[in-house]
Amino acid sequence: MLNITNDYVSSMSIILSMETDKRRQWNLKSVCVRLVDCRKTLEMVDSSECLLLIGRSLSSGEAEQHLDNDKQCISKTKLFKKQCRQSGEKPYHCLDCGSNFMTSNELKVHQQIHTGEKPYGCDQCGKTFAWSGNLVTHQRIHTGEKPYGCDQCGNRFRCSGQLAKHKKIHTGERTYHCLDCGRNFMTSNELKIHQRTHTGDKCYSCDQCGKRFAQSGNLVVHKRMHTGEKPYGCDQCGKRFAQSGSLVVHKRIHTGEKPYGCDQCGKRFAQSGCLVVHKRIHTGFKPYGCDQCGKTFSVSGHLVSHKRIHTAEKT
Repeated sequence: MLNITNDYVSSMSIILSMETDKRRQWNLKSVCVRLVDCRKTLEMVDSSECLLLIGRSLSSGEAEQHLDNDKQCISKTKLFKKQCRQSGEKPYHCLDCGSNFMTSNELKVHQQIHTGEKPYGCDQCGKTFAWSGNLVTHQRIHTGEKPYGCDQCGNRFRCSGQLAKHKKIHTGERTYHCLDCGRNFMTSNELKIHQRTHTGDKCYSCDQCGKRFAQSGNLVVHKRMHTGEKPYGCDQCGKRFAQSGSLVVHKRIHTGEKPYGCDQCGKRFAQSGCLVVHKRIHTGFKPYGCDQCGKTFSVSGHLVSHKRIHTAEKT
């Protein structure tokens, strides 16, 4: 087994303690560490796979020659990466936020969050992205491509993550638990976002009206109120929407799809919210109460209508 000594930690500390300007200038391509019995050095380039002691900087040509000549270093590097995967060790640290990563490339990609760099642009609408994979997924909005299909209901999706999340509708799987309120969630990201309801953290703000949000996606959707942008269009009737979810629900008018079923009576619905309201028929749950007479209702709209009795408001 490869023994990574304290020299490795020291070398990492040297690199990660470098001033911000120098680190940005290298664009995180020079994150190198020393491995036992390796005495060569280089500044890493995109094609490099070797992790070495930082020292004098080699040109790209010298770096490539080093890789060609020193197969032992390449072998040790692959072993080092394999050990990191097996142990879960994340030796590359972001100096801006403290996040840890398993590879220097992951750190490099992450760093774009802090620099604001978005080098990948859509040639149809001009939207830019920090990651090439996000651009590929985005372009499927324009092409309509949905390469990932559910083997249970046939629904198709633009990315594998959407499919994985969708499948949990069929299995009912909710493996992520909130320790504060006990609610369960399908994904770790959903849990992370939910926990902000307990902490009150709203780190995303609108630069036009100042309204703050706990989720970046909600801010994006909110901004469309100011711009009037509706990027999601129905390919059958042409109606456009500000949110992709609204388009998904709308399309069910054309397809007749009702994916949400009541486990007590079997009635089916096109929207999950409608199923939630329907279930209150069986449970008798009436969460909306009148603050004047105390009467309760299972639907918020019914409460609104009821309050007009007190205010004598005319419809």
